[in-house]
Amino acid sequence: MKNMKIIPTLLLLLFCLNFVYAIGIKESDEKDWLPLTVWIPDQIEDMPATAKNNLENKLLQIVTAQGISGGSFNQRFIITANVSVLTKDLTATAPPKQAYTLDVTMYIGDGIDGKAFSSYSTTVRGVGNNETRAYMTAIRNIRTNDPNYKTFVNQGKQKIIDYYNAQCDKIIVKAQSLADMNEFDEAIWMLTSIPDAATDCWEKSIPVLSVIFQQKIDFECKAKLIAATNIWNANQSWDGAEEAGAILATIDPNSACLDEAMALADKIAKRILEVDEREWNFIYDREIRLVSEMIQAWRDVGVAWGQGQPQTIIYKSLW
Repeated sequence: MKNMKIIPTLLLLLFCLNFVYAIGIKESDEKDWLPLTVWIPDQIEDMPATAKNNLENKLLQIVTAQGISGGSFNQRFIITANVSVLTKDLTATAPPKQAYTLDVTMYIGDGIDGKAFSSYSTTVRGVGNNETRAYMTAIRNIRTNDPNYKTFVNQGKQKIIDYYNAQCDKIIVKAQSLADMNEFDEAIWMLTSIPDAATDCWEKSIPVLSVIFQQKIDFECKAKLIAATNIWNANQSWDGAEEAGAILATIDPNSACLDEAMALADKIAKRILEVDEREWNFIYDREIRLVSEMIQAWRDVGVAWGQGQPQTIIYKSLW
């Protein structure tokens, strides 16, 4: 068996030494992460079903062009739009075509409370062989590089940041309560939903996230250790060793029970050599994460949990 030296991670020390780095991991050319979801209601005047995706894409392009990236896993804050038909005419062409003039009003706000933070209106026109194509053309004519979007997006962004800074203590207490119930992934999702632009709250959440993530990997380590032990006890053969080893290999190297896991792997290797006369090499080659990688690992857990939840929230209109 190959014994691999696991370098201990002084996580708290790293956070102290690299705290400024941890808060400011975003490089100058990267986008601000914001918990913002694109949402288009089903009931919009005369909107063809095929136009909904186009409008969603336009809104996504608008916030992306303003340096914002987000994720659909966080559902509270939304960017949405209401579309009204201003005119519907026939062109004086042969053959005549349908012509639509649309008023498109965009909103950023709290979809749970139905509170708009910012809005911006634009008028677009589209012509097509039928009403659907005219409508679709008008939606496609929405500009995504209008300089007025900057004020619109920044106002909404600031309101979202203000929300997190004002509700920060409640969010942290709720996350800690979830962790106490072993709902670690949901707790991490809740804390990683805090945008790093909400500096005050993000700074408060960092040490709490560190503790909860450690609780998560320690909890999972114990469960994996029990599972691997049971498999090995029931089948002390090469196949049993491979199955148990596959579980042990998934244990996070920062877990508190890692030494016990390595001890079990040593025990398995010695027994296999006795009964099978072969050397069983347990491969455990997971690198210790850097601070920036730890933060990404937290967000990966949050994203995975959020994306696995049913889309059951009913939004209130922002207009």
